[in-house]
Amino acid sequence: MGAIEIFLVSLMIASCLLPSVSAATRHYKFEIKMQNVTRLCHTKSIVTVNGQFPGPRIVAREGDRLEIEVVNHVHNNISIHWHGIRQVRSGWADGPAYVTQCPIQTGQKYLYNFTIIGQRGTFWWHAHISWLRSTLYGPIIILPKKNTPYPFAKPYKEVPIIFGEWFNADTEAIISQALQTGGGPNVSDAYTINGLPGPLYNCSTKDTFKLKVKPGKTYLLRLINAALNDELFFSIANHTLQIIDADGVYVKPFETNTLIITPGQTHNVLLKTKPHFPNATFYMTARPYVTGLGTFDNSTVAGILEYESKTELHLKNLPLFKPLLPALNDTNFVTNFTSRLRSLASPQFLANVPQNVDKRLFFTVGLGTSPCDQIKTCQGPNGTKFSASINNVSFILPTTALLQSHFFGQSKGVYKPDFPYSPLNWFNYTGNPPNNTLVHNDTKLMVLPFNTSVELVMQDTSILGLESHPLHLHGFNFFVVGQGFGNFDPNKDPSNFNLVDPIERNTVGVPSGGWVAIRFLADNPGVWFMHCHLEVHTSWGLEMAWLVQNGKLPNQKLPPPPMDLPKC
Repeated sequence: MGAIEIFLVSLMIASCLLPSVSAATRHYKFEIKMQNVTRLCHTKSIVTVNGQFPGPRIVAREGDRLEIEVVNHVHNNISIHWHGIRQVRSGWADGPAYVTQCPIQTGQKYLYNFTIIGQRGTFWWHAHISWLRSTLYGPIIILPKKNTPYPFAKPYKEVPIIFGEWFNADTEAIISQALQTGGGPNVSDAYTINGLPGPLYNCSTKDTFKLKVKPGKTYLLRLINAALNDELFFSIANHTLQIIDADGVYVKPFETNTLIITPGQTHNVLLKTKPHFPNATFYMTARPYVTGLGTFDNSTVAGILEYESKTELHLKNLPLFKPLLPALNDTNFVTNFTSRLRSLASPQFLANVPQNVDKRLFFTVGLGTSPCDQIKTCQGPNGTKFSASINNVSFILPTTALLQSHFFGQSKGVYKPDFPYSPLNWFNYTGNPPNNTLVHNDTKLMVLPFNTSVELVMQDTSILGLESHPLHLHGFNFFVVGQGFGNFDPNKDPSNFNLVDPIERNTVGVPSGGWVAIRFLADNPGVWFMHCHLEVHTSWGLEMAWLVQNGKLPNQKLPPPPMDLPKC
């Protein structure tokens, strides 16, 4: 699929001359190109970085500065988001189109320039405009500072495993048609592991990811869910996984045979191989966790775990074991798994949960419908079109960047600074909803003074059926202090919040038919997107943005934009 064109330059000379200095500037060049790729016996031209699918791996250390030049050679507008990287005072590099930047137009380029501050673990990058992230994605691996060990035994080898979705059709055409007709978009044709569908699909046996391991070793698997629209169960037959990290934050380790990972989330897991050659091979499989009434791809992607042997063995003749995954709608498994996630909360890796709260907010999160506008009948329920909202507001992306409008004081006509603190009208959120919840389309921002401590409860709604929603917050990590089912009770539920060692992450699932409570400190000035990471829900408006104002000190203010910031 073409030569790899990654240009990585570490300041090795400086590191050699000054051993006490471990930070480096690492340069990458991303050439956005079209590339012919064959999957499921179907060849299509897809948008890629440097001709690779999935895209190139970025590797850095905590404290390093990254300079990534993105050059757009395709007809699509492009922007790239560095998912999970906090972008401390570098919001101009965050990447969501029309939020922190105008997209990079054909023939143009932009240098993303940011420093990794206080983070290490597994992250990822992806396109953040329309549905282009279906093929534009890749891993980001942030290693600890030099001479800083992991809080667990050093693994024998580290392996990124990134889940995706493959569409035979053009995803831009799929979502464009869905938005025009008001109906639901077509689902994917396969799931993938590192870009490969595996042997359980027709015409794809040769396109199978194989993890070759040695007996008696420990492997660190860096799992990333880059699928466009589906949460996934994952398991390796006859092997146990130890969860050690979530979204780049160490957790109290625990063992499991199966895990759940939503789009946007990452998990680091330790895989201890069997002490002796097992005379067998093993499937590693993933398939969706499904809530709601929408259509979905209920297929299974498989890779193969193979043991290396000193003797000549015909692996085709060995027995092949398959894992048993939970049922598609097994919410109990998801609840039990997520409840086991706890921050490490050690003296070295503190859990700095905000103990006092300045702003308490309540957001309803869910799907709905809205009237057709240009045509008389849409393909949604009862002739309506599908929409989605937070607190009755279905978000409209502007035609110029929100951050630029804010920074230069040109927000009039671009956005309104009055996003509601709670829904416009109360109803039985998880019971029988009213026919009309007064959803309207608008571009509203929630304004927060610098250093505001926020408690946010996100409540699922049953307007079109109960459904899980993985919400991703840009610019911050947050602590998941509580979750439950039914309607959130502000008089009772907060007494059970975990303020000691809650999981810290950047993407969390709002439970199907339930609620989740998070806390974070708004100590990063800029405009920060928050959205459902099921791309179809984002397309329908399940998104909003926070405007965090500058602080008083120079190091609490957003610097001016770079000279090459793209123009709309």
